[in-house]
Amino acid sequence: MLGYVTVGTNDFDGAAKFYDALLAELGGKRMMDEETFIAWSAGGNGAAVSIIKPFDEKTATAGNGTMLALAANSTDLVDAVYAKAIELGGACEGAPGPRGESGFYAGYFRDLDGNKLNAFFMPGMTG
Repeated sequence: MLGYVTVGTNDFDGAAKFYDALLAELGGKRMMDEETFIAWSAGGNGAAVSIIKPFDEKTATAGNGTMLALAANSTDLVDAVYAKAIELGGACEGAPGPRGESGFYAGYFRDLDGNKLNAFFMPGMTG
């Protein structure tokens, strides 16, 4: 159902490097690469993640309560994506681990512009 998610950036080149390396952990590659917009996808009909310079040319800000959730196919991959985000300069918002009793496992972090993301694994879902 989801086509793509876009986050704004004030450092387009820095964000591009961050997401190139981070999304590669999940098999993501650039599918669109324009002057003010880059989108990554893992192929197939899956959703894409993108960065953009705001159209109104004002400062990009991270949304309060907004988060991108990146599906992983194992808890080990959640750990690897979280570690890569921190290695790339991301900030911890909650180390990887189980959440609740449903088997949901996630690690939370912020990108270089303060956008909140998580990598998660949920038994029965594929990433």
